Amino acid sequence: MSFTVVIPARYASTRLPGKPLLDIAGSPMVRHVWERATRSSAARVVIATDDERIRSVAEAFGAEVCMTAATHPSGTDRLQETVAALGLPGEAIVVNVQGDEPLIPPEVIDQVAANLARAADCGMATLCEALDSVEAFLDPNIVKLVRDDRSRAIYFSRAPIPWPRDAFAADRTRLPEGFRPLRHIGIYAYRVDFLHRFVGWPLGALEGRESLEQLRALEHGVGIHADHACAAIPGGVDTPADLARVNALLAKPTA
Repeated sequence: MSFTVVIPARYASTRLPGKPLLDIAGSPMVRHVWERATRSSAARVVIATDDERIRSVAEAFGAEVCMTAATHPSGTDRLQETVAALGLPGEAIVVNVQGDEPLIPPEVIDQVAANLARAADCGMATLCEALDSVEAFLDPNIVKLVRDDRSRAIYFSRAPIPWPRDAFAADRTRLPEGFRPLRHIGIYAYRVDFLHRFVGWPLGALEGRESLEQLRALEHGVGIHADHACAAIPGGVDTPADLARVNALLAKPTA
């Protein structure tokens, strides 16, 4: 099974301007992401950016770079422009690895690509992990999902789903015994022909309400495979505190 990794990397960021180029343990963040992706089984790893500064730095450390428009509303649109520019065939699989995930394990990149290759009825695949606190379950910033018995996503939501009605009627201070809700992890594999269709669809009603792009696929009846991640995925870098945390982790001898 062959697949391509694309790493969208935008310079603009409200909280962390120039985020892909921020220093982490002596290297720009985008280099850490790229190096982890190159340790996967991907046949090709491409950084997609709209900024010449990122291009210059990435090419200096040996990365393949694809320049894209600066007007894309989302990383998925940037991804689609990239696969079109690369001329990837419709049946090809591409994995979108976020440019702010410097600690992403290479094995989960392989996992999500292999899962999609096996799920012939799905247009995309993603990953999840169990939530272990009621605070995380109720947090609207943490996306939850429910799946069917074939690991196909039924729904994604910022709301706490599924709702343990009887248990929470008695006590909402902790998760019920044996209840393991799922947190969505934002890594995706796509079939290229589906990706081309996806960016042409208008914003979906559910997508607009939840601000969750993957709901556009479900609204169009496209299957999404959602598996438990085979390795823990540390959080990405969105804030200065995240940057300090990742720097501290990479400074440890075992990181």
